[in-house]
Amino acid sequence: MTQFQPTRFNFLPPVIKNLLILNGLVFLATITFPDLKYQLGLSFPTSPNFQPYQIVTHMFTHADLGHIFFNMFSMWMFGSVLENFWGPKRFLTFYLITGLGAAFIHMGVNAYVLYDTIGTLHPTLQQLNIPKVNAVFVPAVGASGAIYGLLAAYGLLFPNTMIYLYFLFPIKAKHFMLILIGIQLYLGYVGSPNDGVAYFAHLGGALFGFILVKYWSKDRQHFY
Repeated sequence: MTQFQPTRFNFLPPVIKNLLILNGLVFLATITFPDLKYQLGLSFPTSPNFQPYQIVTHMFTHADLGHIFFNMFSMWMFGSVLENFWGPKRFLTFYLITGLGAAFIHMGVNAYVLYDTIGTLHPTLQQLNIPKVNAVFVPAVGASGAIYGLLAAYGLLFPNTMIYLYFLFPIKAKHFMLILIGIQLYLGYVGSPNDGVAYFAHLGGALFGFILVKYWSKDRQHFY
């Protein structure tokens, strides 16, 4: 069993604290100015609403209170352990790379769906009425891609650590990770295009998280 005993465990390490504050401030801003959510959310690159900065800003924008609460709780739950383990610089690097990786996977899958459905990445107004096409052009928001990256890292680095679902049911981190990723993969293939969940962004974040942990594990002496 992996043992993790830092000399001083910080309950709210600095990067986690600042990410919580930043996400909270953006959420309050989108409540005050609702149109801001669509400006900060990640639009498909061929959409007239797309802006390059959205590749970053969508990670700090959330749809509603439940969305931000679940993401921020998960970020603190898994991320605080990882930041204490890696240190703030490496943790922030990991968080941003997995979030950006999730965005590119999401856009890549959407490009495939769009081209497979209508044969072009530039739909007409009539084609936008097709549910699969319309779903591609709904802006994506949320930190879920990076969160799944954290989940993948936690499951790889602390595989036998027990997680208590609903504070009652124990499950090992490695099994929890595999179950959640399996659910996302299944729903990504059978889910409705209008259910509003970017399943492949979640999987993209987990994939980039897996790759980074494996890469960094080759050089345990060098930290960012």
